[in-house]
Amino acid sequence: MNAMHEQPLPTTIPEYLAQLRAALAGADPALVQDALYDAEEYLRSELAEQPGRGEAEVIASVAGSYGAPAEVADIYRDTEAKVQTALRPPAPPRRESALGRFFGVAADARTYGAMFYALLALATGIFYFTWVVTGVSLSLGLSVIIIGIPFVILFLGSVRLLSLVEGRIVETMLGERMPRRPLYADRDLPLLDRIGRMFTDPRTWSTLVYMLAMLPLGIVYFTVAVTSLSVSLALVVAPVLAAFGAFDGWSLSGGRIGYWEPATTLGWWELPIAFLCGVVLLFATLHLLRGIGKLHGAIAKQLLVKA
Repeated sequence: MNAMHEQPLPTTIPEYLAQLRAALAGADPALVQDALYDAEEYLRSELAEQPGRGEAEVIASVAGSYGAPAEVADIYRDTEAKVQTALRPPAPPRRESALGRFFGVAADARTYGAMFYALLALATGIFYFTWVVTGVSLSLGLSVIIIGIPFVILFLGSVRLLSLVEGRIVETMLGERMPRRPLYADRDLPLLDRIGRMFTDPRTWSTLVYMLAMLPLGIVYFTVAVTSLSVSLALVVAPVLAAFGAFDGWSLSGGRIGYWEPATTLGWWELPIAFLCGVVLLFATLHLLRGIGKLHGAIAKQLLVKA
C-alpha cells in the first residue's frame, strides 16, 4: 500500500476534496472535475441527510461505502480506462509504409468526426458569438439598474451550460475527453459567496473567450473544409465525367443559345493527371481536417476545462 492510502481520513469536506485532487494528480482535468463534483455532491447530500452530525462523523460513516480519497481516485482511474476503451472507435490497421499511412487516414473514424465538426463549427460559432456579444452588451446596458445584476448572473450561468454542451460535441466528434459534470456549487454557502466564486473562477472568463473565438475559428474551419473538399472532389469527378462527354451542353454565342460544344479544355492525356491530383488533394485534406480536430480539441480542453 502506497503512502497515499496511508493518509489519515479527512475530517472536513474541503480536506477530502483536496486529498482526492492530490490522488488524481496527473489524470485528465476533465476526469478530475467529474470526480470532485461527484464526491462533493455525495458528501454534501449525506451531510444534509444526517442533521446534527459533523463533517468528520459523516465522512467516517461513508468511508466504508464510498471510499477514502485514494480509493475513490483508483476507482475513477479504472472506470475511466474501461469507459474510454469501450467508447473508443476501432483503431485502423497500423501501416508501416508512408504511402499506407497517407491513404490510411480514410480508415480513421476520427477523421470524419473532425470533418463534420469543421462543417458544423460555422453554425455553432455564429450562435456562441451572438449569444456572448448580446449577453455582454445587455449586461453592460442593464448594469445601471437593479435588474442588471440578476441578468449578469443568469447570463454567466447560461455560458457555463453552453460550455457543457460544447464539451459533449467536442468529445463526441473530436474524441477529446471533456467534463460530464458542471463545477460544483456548494449549496450551503451564502448566495453571494457562490456568485462571487463564479465571477472569480478563471474558467468563466476563458469560456467567454472560447465562444468569441469560435466565430473566426468556425469561419476558417468551414472555409478550409468546403474549399479543399470541393476542389479535390471536382478534380476527381470532372475528368471522369469529361471522358464520357458529360460536360457537353448548350452554350451562349452572341447572346443566343448556340451550338453544342465541350465545356472542358483538358486533353485526353491530362485527364488521368487531374484525377490523380484530385485523389492526392482529397487525402491531404482529410489529414488536414484530422489535424484541425486535434488542435481544436486541445484549445477546448485548455479554455473550457483547465483552470
